[in-house]
Amino acid sequence: MAVYVTVNLDIEDRPGYDAYVAAVIPLLIKHQAEIVAADYTAKTLEGEPRDVCVILRFASESAAMNWYTDPDYVPVKQMRINATSNATLMLGQGFVAPSN
Repeated sequence: MAVYVTVNLDIEDRPGYDAYVAAVIPLLIKHQAEIVAADYTAKTLEGEPRDVCVILRFASESAAMNWYTDPDYVPVKQMRINATSNATLMLGQGFVAPSN
């Protein structure tokens, strides 16, 4: 079942964040992730607004976790951590409607 990783964060260092984006895209491709949304102007309906909203789709939870725990991602993740604040990353299952 597909899973989604949602990312909301504030950018503190724009050049550093841009370098993160350039470095993470090949890893997302490696793990066959789909970038469903990546928005710097997302409208906040509730809660605190953030600078970036990203939604990633993976084929399964194990695929998502393989990306997140990939040793090649460790230094890239640190780039994101160094360049941002108020980050929230969540992994959620795709919705399956109950059958009658």
